Parts: sequence; C-alpha cells; structure tokens
Amino acid sequence: MSDKKEIIEIKHLGKTFGKNEVLKDINFSINEGDVTCIIGASGSGKSTMLRCINLLETPTSGEILFKGNDITKEKNVAAYRAKVGMCFQSFNLFSNMTALKNCMVGPMKVLKKSKQEAEQDALFFLTKVGMAPFIKAKPKQLSGGQQQRVAIARALAMHPDVLLFDEPTSALDPQMVGEVLEVMKTLAKEGLTMIIVTHEMAFARDVSNHVVYMQDGVIWEEGTPQEIFGNPQKQETKDFLSRFINM
Repeated sequence: MSDKKEIIEIKHLGKTFGKNEVLKDINFSINEGDVTCIIGASGSGKSTMLRCINLLETPTSGEILFKGNDITKEKNVAAYRAKVGMCFQSFNLFSNMTALKNCMVGPMKVLKKSKQEAEQDALFFLTKVGMAPFIKAKPKQLSGGQQQRVAIARALAMHPDVLLFDEPTSALDPQMVGEVLEVMKTLAKEGLTMIIVTHEMAFARDVSNHVVYMQDGVIWEEGTPQEIFGNPQKQETKDFLSRFINM
C-alpha cells in the first residue's frame, strides 16, 4: 500500500452531540485506489465518521485532510463534495425527476457542464450501473435496488476522487442487495477510491484491501481483510466477527 498516494488523512477526529461523545480520537488514512470497509455494530460511530468526512457533520475536534488540505476549514463545501461524493442508505433521489435528470442536475449546477455534456455523462454512468432502460423512470417507479444504482450513477457523474457509501444495501430487500454489490465490485476493480460502511461481511472480506473495525466511537483494529477476518488481534474484533464465522 505504501507506493500509493495518500488522499485522505484523519487526525484526532472527535465528534460530540451534547454530552454524547460519538467519535473519540479517530486516526487513519486512505490511499488512492483503496477500498476501505468500515465494520462494527450499530451505534459504533461508523456513519457519523463518514458524515464528518463528507462535511454533513461538523467535527468537534481534529482534522480531515483531503490531498493535504484540512477540509474542516473548507468554505466551498459543494465543490469539495463533488470530489468526495456520498451514497446514502435511503438513496436521497429527487422524487420529481427522472433517473436521467437526477444524474444531470449536479454536473450542471456544481460542475457547470452544458446540458448536452451532462446528459451524455449521465447516460454513460446509468448504462454502467445497468440502468439504461430506466432513464425516464421516476424513483417511485423503481425498486430499491434500482434506486440505489441510480444514486451511484448520480455520484459517479460528478467524477469524484473518492466515493463514500453509508450502508448502501441496508434498506434493500435481500434479493436486491446483490445487484448493488455487483456494481460496487466493478467500481473497486476499476480503481475507484471508496470508503464503505457496511454490514456485508463477505463483501468487506472479498472486495476491500483495508478494513477498519470500530466500537464505541474508537477504531479498535484495522488491517487487510486477511488480517481482520483471518487473524484478528483484539478480543472485541473476534467477538464481533464470531457471528459471521459461517460466511
């Protein structure tokens, strides 16, 4: 991993909501092309950390460096989010827009692309995620898995350097999970830098090159999938993974 360029570095990140300390002194870094899966029980701080990286939450303390610049001081948040995109578990599509329009609006508004260029790009990425036949459909006409694939295409249309996924399959019926994970596997093979909060342990084991285990707002252990799934060092990691032992 050492020959790759570092793209995100998190230093002493902390986040409190009132008296509740959700993140405590988080430190880790992401290299270009890394697929980092963040695992842990619900309430361990995984999604809050992702929301801090995307500036949906303001860190209480610490720094988040993107290509060496501390983005917690970023004034142009929209421009930063174009570079570090995010896909949510609830899709967050515009319900009054077609799949195609959903993927065009960001590039036109934020990247100032022409309508023609935005449409070309949107079609390319909708095709990539297998949604070309549904470009005129509105979200309510699509299944959850299809909506999530449109959401991924929308994020890709911004040409991000990093894509964040917050439990992208947790709101889906089991039969739809596979179609979304297949798209993400393809993106991983193509070298897109991704940070993925997930409960899909087999996916984390097979697709990532970097796994972070969080518990109680702290990173307990991190390493390669082989290290974390094959030979975890901390008892807490072993206990968490023991329920997935029959994967």
